[in-house]
Amino acid sequence: MEAILLTILRAVIAFLLLLVVARFIGRKAISQMTFFDFTVAISLGSVTANLALGSQSTSVDVGIIIIVFAILAIVTSLIAMKSIRARKIIDSEPIAVIVKGELVKENMQKIRMTLPMLTSLLREKKVFNIMDVEYALIENDGKLSVLLKSNKQPATPFDMGIGTPYKGLTTELIMDGKLLENNLYAVGKDVTWLNNEMKKRGITTVKDIFFAALDSSGNLYISLGLKPPETPGQYGIE
Repeated sequence: MEAILLTILRAVIAFLLLLVVARFIGRKAISQMTFFDFTVAISLGSVTANLALGSQSTSVDVGIIIIVFAILAIVTSLIAMKSIRARKIIDSEPIAVIVKGELVKENMQKIRMTLPMLTSLLREKKVFNIMDVEYALIENDGKLSVLLKSNKQPATPFDMGIGTPYKGLTTELIMDGKLLENNLYAVGKDVTWLNNEMKKRGITTVKDIFFAALDSSGNLYISLGLKPPETPGQYGIE
């Protein structure tokens, strides 16, 4: 029993240490990680695992540590959901690096972001001129959110006073030759309507349909699924 409690204690210490170190290292999206960042993350994980397991570990210890880590992760998430202050400590919060067109030097230094890094992230957002940016924030996951200046944003139908029809989600009706009846009735249609639509397209049975969906405008999309080409280049692909 004493050995189990010691294993649990090591797991808790390792988890808390990992949380603290990760919090201070800073935020970076996986796509932004360099080879050095990746190596550091792997090494940090290995060191944490060794700390949790100890010098003489067994399969029981490994199982206990996995369970403890899972419980701590769930508890941490619940605490973050309930408390704004805890959420700021655990997950941090978005940090503004550009405010009203001005670079926020202190915030960039806080998250160790250089100007080349910022301009690179802006280019990924198809923003090639930093002067076009009104606000830019680094989110909790390390990604960049950008708000362009009003005169640099693309015009929308609303800006031009043009009304547009409502567009909602597309509803799947048939998948892999199987009718999704609940979805069909949810959009106000029935089997009779579907059979009539199939007859218009010369389709006799639902089993012949690979995929069918209805959009919010009432347009029905049906795909029978392409069969393997009998000759090379039959579908225009060599």
